[in-house]
Amino acid sequence: MILRAEGLRKLYGEFCALDGVSLAISAGEFVSIIGPNGAGKSTLVNVLTGVLRPTAGAVTFRDRDVSGIGPARLARLGIARSFQLVQVFPDLTVLETLQAAVVSRLGHGARLFASLAADRAVREGALEIAELFGLGRKRHVPARHLPQGDKKLLDVASAFALRPQIILLDEPTSGVSTADKTAIMETLVSASKRIGVQAIIQVEHDMDIVFGYSDRIIALHEGRVLADGPPAAIEADRRVVDTVIGRRARAR
Repeated sequence: MILRAEGLRKLYGEFCALDGVSLAISAGEFVSIIGPNGAGKSTLVNVLTGVLRPTAGAVTFRDRDVSGIGPARLARLGIARSFQLVQVFPDLTVLETLQAAVVSRLGHGARLFASLAADRAVREGALEIAELFGLGRKRHVPARHLPQGDKKLLDVASAFALRPQIILLDEPTSGVSTADKTAIMETLVSASKRIGVQAIIQVEHDMDIVFGYSDRIIALHEGRVLADGPPAAIEADRRVVDTVIGRRARAR
């Protein structure tokens, strides 16, 4: 196991967002986390990526406790999540957005914009990722002017620019057309193989995407793991169908 969470509990005052969540991720896995609104998915992502420290329990990466160490330090160790820099810096071009991610990986955050202009390694690393995600011809286009599908691709690409061992994506296909969703997922999977990503974890609401790409699905409900297994087992679990998946699973 390269990533493990044991007995995660997260309290916000008296509200319990996570209640004893445990999971383990192995090399080569594509794992989807699903659940209704309020199930604890976002909190789990934030705990796994070091944004939040759990109230109890621990997150270990390659046998090292990384609970609450922060996303920047965790990215340098090998776990990255999508930056969503398109929303943070909409006037940056595609290339500048990817350069910002590379700068973060190299630990140049304190001189971000100087590094974008002056560092050859940063530029070359960003160009490589842009080409890998089919964004090379749009490298000088400001992010705000990209179609929604390309904005999503850029968001995902910024996480890949960190060269992680594990990548964690929060709804990588939300807000785009069905055709764009498939294109994004195919590009994501292909890119992960090309640069050696060992595991992908995604939070996703689109059940076609979840069942079409996952090796394993973890269903959350009320801060607890309701089920954890391969797609066929999840689809056959009436508790998950009734609580999380609903009518879409019955129609499959």
